[in-house]
Parts: sequence; structure tokens; C-alpha cells
Amino acid sequence: MPNAAIHRQKLIETAMRLFRRQGYASSGLQQILAESGAPKGSLYHYFPGGKEELGEAAVRLAGAMIREMLEEQAKRHEEPKAFVRGYCRVMANWMAESEFRSGCPIATTLLENAPQSPGITRAGLDAVGSWIDVAAEVFTRTGEPRRDARVRAQLLVSAIEGALILARLRQSKQPILDVARLF
Repeated sequence: MPNAAIHRQKLIETAMRLFRRQGYASSGLQQILAESGAPKGSLYHYFPGGKEELGEAAVRLAGAMIREMLEEQAKRHEEPKAFVRGYCRVMANWMAESEFRSGCPIATTLLENAPQSPGITRAGLDAVGSWIDVAAEVFTRTGEPRRDARVRAQLLVSAIEGALILARLRQSKQPILDVARLF
């Protein structure tokens, strides 16, 4: 990957990490530049819309990462209950690895920017929609009607999002693992 593309990717990855840990509003462009190692000019070269455009890219990257993880879980686990357990284990382990300092990779950015930022809102809708699509597909494997499977998948994503908050507050994987146990 040429240096220019590396700088763009580093800016997005750094923004995603900082937004996840400390929120969108608390993550300044100077901090993102410093921690990414990218030259200052590259920020506005790649993101002429500034922080908001960078935020949209960060949400898209994080959304794709979660979708890929869910797709991997869907391939590994044919049965919906096993899929949910796998999803919860991965999320619980990610939280523990961050020492419960991180949360959902897109939640803070969305909460701080939707709906006033159309780009970030669209990126969030696309990301969460793709997560719901993957889970719904797993739920239909047992013959569950598509509409019910989508509602169930939306409920799963919502439960995980709430469990991430509780896990961070309690400094414990248990709220996430409880979703797997009871879902």
C-alpha cells in the first residue's frame, strides 16, 4: 500500500479507536493526527469535509469490521443459539481486552451526531442494517419467518448494545454473556 493510502487508513483507524474510547466530541483532530502519524495536510486532502467526513469513514470501517465478525460467526455456527453465543463471546472478549474502556465501535459517534449529520447517520444505518441482515439470515435457517427473524436480529443487536454499556460500567463481561444465555 503506498504511503498516501496508508496515511488515509491510519487516520480512519485512529479516529475509530479514539471515538470508541472517548467519544466523537472529545477526540480532536490534532489528537487524531498525532496518534495516526499522518501529515497534517493529509487530513483535509482525504477528508475535505473535515472531522464529520472522517467520522463517517470511521463508522463505515467499524461497521464493516463487526459485519465481518458476524459473517465469520454465521459460517462457524449453523444453529442460531451457537451463533449468538459466538457473537457475545467475541464482544465480551473485545471489551475485556480494552480493559472495559471501549464500547461499541460506532455507538458514541452515532449518539453524538445522528440525525444532524446525514453522512454519519447514513453510515450508521448501513452498518447496523448489515449486522441485522447477517443475524436475520442465521435466524431463518431454522425456518423462522423472515420478518420475525429481522425483528429478532434487531432485538439481538439492541441487547448487545445495551450489554456493552453495562459491561463497561460494571467492568465485567457478564452482561454480554447474559445476552447469550437468555437469548
